[in-house]
This record gives sequence, C-alpha cells and structure tokens, in this order.
Amino acid sequence: MLKVAIAEDDFRIAQVQERFLLEIKDVKVVGKSLNAKETMEMLKAEEVDLLLLDIYMPDEMGTDLLPKIRDHFPHVDVIVVTAATEKNILEKCLRNGVTNYLVKPVMMETFIEAIEQYKKKKQLLSAYDEIDQSLVDLYFGHTKEKNISEKLLPSGIDPITLQRSTDILKSLTDGITIEEMGKKMGVSRTTARRYLEYLVSTNECAVQYDYGIVGRPERKYYLV
Repeated sequence: MLKVAIAEDDFRIAQVQERFLLEIKDVKVVGKSLNAKETMEMLKAEEVDLLLLDIYMPDEMGTDLLPKIRDHFPHVDVIVVTAATEKNILEKCLRNGVTNYLVKPVMMETFIEAIEQYKKKKQLLSAYDEIDQSLVDLYFGHTKEKNISEKLLPSGIDPITLQRSTDILKSLTDGITIEEMGKKMGVSRTTARRYLEYLVSTNECAVQYDYGIVGRPERKYYLV
C-alpha cells in the first residue's frame, strides 16, 4: 500500500487530488495539509511514502520547504504539483530530488500516470538487493522494459515460459499444484516447480496447503 500525503493550500484542489488517488489501486491518502507548518507536522505524525507538494504555500515557499523535508524525512519522496512555470523553480526542485513535476491544471490521466510511474519505479527497486547498469537504465527509462526484464531473469527462467505459466495461473480460480502445472505446460515436475517458486519469490504468486482427506498436504499456487 502506497501512503500518500497532500500539501495544498487550496482545499478544493486537495479534494480533487484525493479523488484522483482513489482511482489508483493500492494507494491510501494518509493526510492533507494547508501550509508548510502543517506539512512538517503531518510528516512527523504520519508514515508517508509520497508527498504531493504545492510550491505557493501561504507561510513558506515549497522550494524552501523541500530542503527541510530532505533533512528531516529523507525517506519521503516528493512530486511537485504547482502552477509555477518559472524555470528556476523547476531547477530548485530538481536539485532537491523531486521525482516528478506537474504543472496545474493537471488532467486526471496525467496525474494518475505520474503516480503509476512512481509506483512502478518504487516496486522495481524494492525487488532487488543489488543493482547493475541494466536495472539503472530501466529505472531512468533508457532501455525498453521488455528487453531489460529478460536480462534480469535468473538463470533457468525463460521469459516466454514464465509468461505461459503466469497466463495459466490467471485462468484459474482454485489454484494449481506442481503436477497440474507441469501437465498444462507440457514440462517436467521439476521445471514447473522452478517457475512457480520463482513467481512466489517475486510476490506474484502465493502458496496455500490443501490438506484434502488423507495423506500429506499439497502445495497449491495462486496468482496474487
């Protein structure tokens, strides 16, 4: 669940942003503030992943607030949503590590795309303990996702076979055992297990035990 806070002095705009956020899966609005002072208090009180920050706040410019946020809440990412079109303001925001900059008025499609893009990058980094240049290129959009995803797959995992196993899981509602997956894929039990366990390791698949009537429980795999 992505925890988002809104720092916007116009409550009507804040309400619109909140409505947009409700359209996005796995996003929760954890707070709203009307000025810089309330924003710092909110970040201290709430667990926030992403802050949507206006620049023209009544008590302090957002550009002056950004370094304080970086100092006190380095784990909080910031997307600026503002009417400011001055190049120097954009440059200040970039130097203080904002992840995106949206110019008002922001259409819903543009707003949602920005949040989805942020979620995707955050999920990408969380999936790896170490990085290489391929991962960095994907993060910054220098490489096509399909090609880089294939490069990042571990040895023994073929992208086409992986997609096939995922498609099979999508077509089921009651889960599948390793033996059943092997038959549907036309591969050995060992190969079916390898792909299912890989999907478990990437949190795309969950395992439950089917105890049945007699005998040892069976592992059944479900797409998350």
